[in-house]
Amino acid sequence: MGGIDPKKMQQMMKQLGIKQEEIDAIRVIIEKNDGGRIIIDNPNVQKVVMQGQESWQITGEAHDEVEEGIKEEDIKLVMEKTGKSEDEARKALEESGGDIAEAIVSLS
Repeated sequence: MGGIDPKKMQQMMKQLGIKQEEIDAIRVIIEKNDGGRIIIDNPNVQKVVMQGQESWQITGEAHDEVEEGIKEEDIKLVMEKTGKSEDEARKALEESGGDIAEAIVSLS
């Protein structure tokens, strides 16, 4: 952070009552109200405790999954390859258990 020595930064945070802990995680899954999920693989996860309140900072590459664990990018690929609608592509992927090639063949 802006030329500040990391050790000094840790000392300052400790004096302010801020505790930071790195969590060794391989995946973060956020389940959404609409049934979809956001998946973050190989994340950098930090737990920060300040004045008794926990907050979480998560960085990494995220991708969406819809119901049944079908990825949005898979739906788009099937739509692109077959010219079918999003609903048709999603249904074909669900019926094929997420197998992209099988979904494309079934719609062709």
